[in-house]
Amino acid sequence: MFVTISLLLAAACLLPAAGKLTGQPRMRKSAAHFGIPWPRYRLIGVTELAAAAGILTGLWWHPLGLAAATGMALLLIGAVITHRRAGDSAKEAAPALAALALTIAYLAIALSS
Repeated sequence: MFVTISLLLAAACLLPAAGKLTGQPRMRKSAAHFGIPWPRYRLIGVTELAAAAGILTGLWWHPLGLAAATGMALLLIGAVITHRRAGDSAKEAAPALAALALTIAYLAIALSS
């Protein structure tokens, strides 16, 4: 179960990171919508990429996976707050909420094993 949730969470980190780091138009539109300068928004992609690497490494060294997932949870809480401040609907915030739920599940499983 831990391996499966680790891989799912790593993918949930990598997909948006790839969009931000490659400058996808959808991500640029999101940055503008939230009022975040593009260079700063791309840094979020760097943190997502680092989280994915940490979570995958956590398969062998749990403390790093826990640290990465904790950082990702904080990032996602910030994302949910940012969606709320922008007046987004629950549907628009759903990807961040789903990733946060997955991150919390990862942390719960990692801490219990």
